[in-house]
Amino acid sequence: MSDTKKPTADEEELNRRHAYKMAKKKQLRDKILATKTIEKGLIIVHTGKGKGKSTAAMGLAMRAIGHGMKVGIVQFVKGVWETGERDVLDAFPDLVTIKAMGEGFTWETQDRSRDIKAAETAWATAKEMIADETYKMVILDELNIVLRYDYIPLGDVIETLKAKRPDLHVIVTGRNAKEDLIEIADLVTEMTMVKHPFRDGVKAQAGIEF
Repeated sequence: MSDTKKPTADEEELNRRHAYKMAKKKQLRDKILATKTIEKGLIIVHTGKGKGKSTAAMGLAMRAIGHGMKVGIVQFVKGVWETGERDVLDAFPDLVTIKAMGEGFTWETQDRSRDIKAAETAWATAKEMIADETYKMVILDELNIVLRYDYIPLGDVIETLKAKRPDLHVIVTGRNAKEDLIEIADLVTEMTMVKHPFRDGVKAQAGIEF
């Protein structure tokens, strides 16, 4: 004997209303999507105090690889870290170029002139990638940090990004994104921290932080 209960008249009416509502929503959604016809390279900014800015950027890199797109990555700060995503991306040498230019966070080096030199070298490399037409995506990981400390000229960054070729995607990560950068970006996501295990004494762990 089946335990399946037949819907009541009220439930059937609720189901009919739901189906009608979803059909109308789909019709409206399809109408909106039909108006979205522009295809262009985007300037994307991942910022905020929450975790996941670089992680999201590396996810975009992996998605691009899946489409056979060549990706360039410049790490302005975290270059000294050994990360799981680095090992994955290194498996695609024909499609991914990773330049680990940073020497760690500024409180680790404690040497402003050294930090500035590393940032300038990294930015020069980034500009070469942006100018290289073989790249379809360039990720500038933690660029916002060096901009926050004025290690490289913000004006040069803004002008370079504004002058990029139309089909190139550029992703910039790091806390405290400058307003001028946010203004020229096509997509800006602010990661908000609600809870973090670090506050409870949990250290950075493989597979999560690196």
